[in-house]
Amino acid sequence: MEMSTEAFEQLVTDELDLLPDDMVDGLDNVVFVVEDEPEDGSDLFGVYDGVAQTERGQYGFGELPDRIVVFRKQHLLECDTLEDLKDEVHTTLVHEIGHFYGIDDERLHELGWA
Repeated sequence: MEMSTEAFEQLVTDELDLLPDDMVDGLDNVVFVVEDEPEDGSDLFGVYDGVAQTERGQYGFGELPDRIVVFRKQHLLECDTLEDLKDEVHTTLVHEIGHFYGIDDERLHELGWA
């Protein structure tokens, strides 16, 4: 599947807007970023780069924002249709937001978000 960076960024924004308010309202000091691929060459769909809420002590005093990165190329490689792409981006967003809230991969897998 092919899609420009701008179109993919808009799709990620649209999918983020569709997430339930109670999932996104607690996101404090978090930015969402689209990158083409991980620097290490892995096949990740996304990554959470930050300190999970469950591990924070005193927080909010000048720290750089946490980042949730969605990787464009891996999504496009794995998806054949626009609907598949939307579903996969949705799953990636929920998965990485789950990490922000301190949910590990095992529990995300149990919940169907891994």
